[in-house]
Amino acid sequence: MKQFRLIISGGGTGGHIYPALAIAKGLRKKYSDINILFVGAIGKMEMEKVPKEGFKIIGLWISGFKRSLSIQNLLFPIKTIFSIIHSLRILKKFKPDIVIGTGGFASGPILKVAQLLGLPTLIQEQNSYPGVTNRILSKNANRICVAYQGLERYLPKKKIIITGNPIRENLTKIKIGSKAKLLFGFNPKMKTLVIIGGSLGSKRINQLIEKQKEFILKSGIQILWQCGSLYYSEYKNLESKEIVIRPYFDKMENVYAAADFIISRAGAVSISELSCVGKPLILIPSPNVTANHQLKNAKALSKANAAIMIRESELDKEFNKKFSLLISNISKQKQLKNNLKKFAKPFATDDIINQIIELK
Repeated sequence: MKQFRLIISGGGTGGHIYPALAIAKGLRKKYSDINILFVGAIGKMEMEKVPKEGFKIIGLWISGFKRSLSIQNLLFPIKTIFSIIHSLRILKKFKPDIVIGTGGFASGPILKVAQLLGLPTLIQEQNSYPGVTNRILSKNANRICVAYQGLERYLPKKKIIITGNPIRENLTKIKIGSKAKLLFGFNPKMKTLVIIGGSLGSKRINQLIEKQKEFILKSGIQILWQCGSLYYSEYKNLESKEIVIRPYFDKMENVYAAADFIISRAGAVSISELSCVGKPLILIPSPNVTANHQLKNAKALSKANAAIMIRESELDKEFNKKFSLLISNISKQKQLKNNLKKFAKPFATDDIINQIIELK
């Protein structure tokens, strides 16, 4: 029997990488002899994260286009040409049955060349507003797996299948446990607040927690804080017995298990994971994203009483009041947890894999 060979491409941020890894792990579980090759961008986080999960990755010399005059923009056409040539070589050598893209500029060249060669392609769009790469690739993709209604405004309607976003498998089995708190050296009897600023970290959320840490600690709550690799050197000295700071967490299942409350950005994949985890949640949407999609995500959950939303511009005025309300009101906590779980789609990965198999 012919070996199933597959290329998966996507990266730049965790929002593109983790869905790709979830799909790859699901396929590997179903087909033990499958050969999966990742294609990413040189110097980006996928080049570190993917090999840790046991998959081979090849990096393209490619970067996004900035909306300003820069050397990077001048190099963009050259990088694109080199990446197209490199993609052609990869495809000719690896000979995949299907090529999958999860967004980010790294997936552009390899999927476009695959489409020109007549290979089946599937793209997975995480957000309510698709990125430029996926909008371009969608015209010739065979299938488009999405997480939100209404994307036919931007993508070919006949190709769209609503599946939800794939999430890391171990996040569907989270348990509240004192053991998880002990892993971080915390008091297992104390409540824990988890701070997640996105895969690259959030300057504004970091500033907020630095300012409000004493207020949080005086409320009897210990802090588990993901500050991002860019900011770790700035904040690591704030660590104490009740504050654990890391640039990034690889085993998020332990982080979520330790959490009693969570503060997070409102990226689409984060929302998908947090919905399955089902912990009382404060969302601080980033204003620096395409079409302000994080605000739309946060508003949807806030309207459904599934999360508390605070805009960045209102943090100084609203944080203390809304955080105090959350930690002191047990019925509010239960309401948020129950409503948040209604947004969960724990079988999204399986649904996407079924679409891939149909293209095989």
